Amino acid sequence: MPASERISLMAAGELRDALTAHRNGDQAAAVAALMSIDPDSWAAIERRLAAMGGTVTELLPDTHRPTR
Repeated sequence: MPASERISLMAAGELRDALTAHRNGDQAAAVAALMSIDPDSWAAIERRLAAMGGTVTELLPDTHRPTR
């Protein structure tokens, strides 16, 4: 797999943190985590989501559920 197709471990963690922050209603932390993702990993994330027929913005509303 070419390097441009890879999502770094750091980026995967930042994406997880962004989704968790969004789910918890902390939009500032969600944005900060997304902004921390390197451009190559971001492009790879977008390509993988597109291959599944989605986008990051479509993914976020599904995660916005209050935790109990």
